[in-house]
Amino acid sequence: MGHEFEIAKEVRLPAGPEAVWEAVATGPGIDSWFMGRHEVDAAARRIRFRLGEMRSDAEITGWQPPRRLSYRSEPDESGSFEAFEYLVEAAGDGTSVLRFVHRGFTSDDWNDEYHEAFSLGWDMYLHTLGELLRHFPGRFATYVTADGPPSSAVPEAWPKLLAALGLPEEPVAGQEVRIPREGQAPIEGVLDYSTRHYAGVRTPEALYRFHERSGLGLPIAAGHHLFAPDVDATVETAAWQEWLAGALS
Repeated sequence: MGHEFEIAKEVRLPAGPEAVWEAVATGPGIDSWFMGRHEVDAAARRIRFRLGEMRSDAEITGWQPPRRLSYRSEPDESGSFEAFEYLVEAAGDGTSVLRFVHRGFTSDDWNDEYHEAFSLGWDMYLHTLGELLRHFPGRFATYVTADGPPSSAVPEAWPKLLAALGLPEEPVAGQEVRIPREGQAPIEGVLDYSTRHYAGVRTPEALYRFHERSGLGLPIAAGHHLFAPDVDATVETAAWQEWLAGALS
């Protein structure tokens, strides 16, 4: 039995409306803080999204730079669809307030865990948007994702992931992180985001994101935003797949 859903968020961001607009209303901008790859075609009023085998095509229903963007995916055979709205308002001192709504209809038999996971996921992504605007102004990232082994789809796997990052079982944002990599220099950064389901690591050249998804029956995943030039996403995906397999074995 399907149902409607709505998730609303409001965040203050460390940049003016024009910079926020570039981050939420252009393909390279969205890729630098959100999951997947995006193409924004304002003239054709379309936004295209892909992540692995997932594909979606959405119609832009509101386009008022740099204040309002809204778009809605095409309903599938079951009637399921998603709609997104971004409202950007200048807040003084070079900052902005972003009001965001994600609504839609799903034919899946969602329970409270799925809705909570969606809401918590948006908290993490909007935090990442803030990190992008604060620490990487004017820069764009390549998005890289990788899944851990199937055995990591249990709560007991998350402490292993934290240990591989050199963190205790209850880490606190601001702690230093050192990620060892075989045959390469370790990644050194700071834990910029920490909850029971997410760990975010910021370095001068990347925003690394790790996701605990056992509540959804899924393995731990990595979704990274790499700002270095000429990133080979295929090579990076394979490397992180191997790293996760070693860390979570």
